[in-house]
Amino acid sequence: MFVCISDLVDIRQNGGYHFGAAPHDVLFDTMMTLRNYVSLDKTQLGGIALAAFEQFKSDYTDWPAMVAGVSRMGDLAEDGEIIVAEDAGRIVGGVVYVGPHKPKASYFDPSWPIIRMLVVAPEAQGRGLGRQLTQACIDRASRDRSPIIALHTSPIMAVALPMYLRMGFIKHSDAPDIHGVPYSIYTRAVG
Repeated sequence: MFVCISDLVDIRQNGGYHFGAAPHDVLFDTMMTLRNYVSLDKTQLGGIALAAFEQFKSDYTDWPAMVAGVSRMGDLAEDGEIIVAEDAGRIVGGVVYVGPHKPKASYFDPSWPIIRMLVVAPEAQGRGLGRQLTQACIDRASRDRSPIIALHTSPIMAVALPMYLRMGFIKHSDAPDIHGVPYSIYTRAVG
């Protein structure tokens, strides 16, 4: 079963539980939960973030700097709302939603809510968690009555970028490289 704080949708289908009705949703056969981050999650979430980014180690020119930033994902709770995904009480993913007019990088319009640091543990990938975490951010942007939501990502994110495009994000502009890796800003309408 997959339970989302914002929707609490639980539809029985084909012997598993199905969340939502959009194409590309995945059937789940275990208890999956999205919930708000608490400070006790910091160490575990930082480890998940590092494990998720490890596949890109050779792409970044300053991997130690990336490790330092990625491992402090919990610090983003100061200006954003972190949503974590749990499987049987163990954190397997997370994402940061930064609301409108909250501090964010200068290449984002300050009025836009943004999605930051979507991470899914390698062993939990391929189960639709990235999509559900992204949708949770879109739901929060709707809650905040924002007409648009943004994120930045890179072509090296060979799973995340196509997922964002399927979810309706379109390229808005280029963003500054991060440690030698090209990034672009993507936006989508909310609602």
